Amino acid sequence: MLYDSPSTFGRTFRIVTFGESHGAAVGVVLDGVKPGLPFDLEAIQRDLDRRRPGQSDLVTPRSEADRIQVLSGVFEGQTTGHPIAMMVFNENQKSGDYKAISELFRPGHADLTYDRKYGIRDPRGGGRSSGRETLARVAAGAWAKQQLAALGVTVRGFNREIAGIEGKTVHWDFVEKNPLRVADPEIFETQKAAVEAARADGDSVGGVCEVWIEGLPVGLGDPAFGKLDGLLALACMSIGAVKGVELGAGFASARRRGSENNDPLGPEGPMKNDAGGTLGGISTGAPVVVRLAVKPTSSIAKTQRTIDREGHAADISTQGRHDPCIAPRIVPVAEAMCALVIYDAWLSQQALREGNAPRLGEWDWEAVEALFSPADGHQL
Repeated sequence: MLYDSPSTFGRTFRIVTFGESHGAAVGVVLDGVKPGLPFDLEAIQRDLDRRRPGQSDLVTPRSEADRIQVLSGVFEGQTTGHPIAMMVFNENQKSGDYKAISELFRPGHADLTYDRKYGIRDPRGGGRSSGRETLARVAAGAWAKQQLAALGVTVRGFNREIAGIEGKTVHWDFVEKNPLRVADPEIFETQKAAVEAARADGDSVGGVCEVWIEGLPVGLGDPAFGKLDGLLALACMSIGAVKGVELGAGFASARRRGSENNDPLGPEGPMKNDAGGTLGGISTGAPVVVRLAVKPTSSIAKTQRTIDREGHAADISTQGRHDPCIAPRIVPVAEAMCALVIYDAWLSQQALREGNAPRLGEWDWEAVEALFSPADGHQL
């Protein structure tokens, strides 16, 4: 079972997140961790720094250091085999920003559905539905990425598109050097101008985040309900701002003939990778490419129509500190969720094969990667 409560994720390796946007703290508990594994707290902090607010003038100015604390499960830099609890205290809440709209439902937010489902909600920043919950995912995913790196697997992401403006090339060394985490230096200024224009208009824009998972063996994932691509889709769709997920050619495959869409096989492996690194829900060893449609930030200053808790019509303008584009901060979250799925699948495969790691395929996957083309047809 992938989860047995709304706050639990994973099978062999499980996490539980807790905390609210304007509560005392946000954190995560990791369970199913083997003893004696190295624990690099600085690497976890680096990923949290990539997600935190206040990084540039293109994201929310909320000032949070997001310094992670380890409460249990680690001794002298190694895991003990017991649950690992990590927590970040909230330090810069401004709950008063939400007083004026505490009885109104913000369009695009979970206000209405939370209120109707639970009969109570925390209007301060969205409570449990806030994007601040994702810092717990990033902390857990950063640790999973450490374990995968030791196995030769890398998980890295960037924003392929901002405000409908698509980058055409991928320069990995540029991604962490710009505030939008885009990969095409030639398109960056145009994308940045679109975000600034939306912010000046009291509005917001969305984007398309792309995650590449490289170095996988053949054999991760299970048939039927345990498909690797299905688990990745579930993991990424669980991120609040994500409204669509595709792997490989994705929706473009629906507009093709089979002869065009199938990946021909040669002596050195697939001759392209429109399948996105999985066949039958099981990894092929080729890079897995996941794209996430990130909606525009719901909290905007522009006046919108809504209702109050009694169902009466009203106008609303959400003031306070909000991202004009949430996509830049989604990248480390998307990486984290993908890493959690992959590490969990790896451990599940080890158990299936009596403790052995999945067998690597015999194909030359470096040659495959050189031929890899995502749905938009651009080469690496």
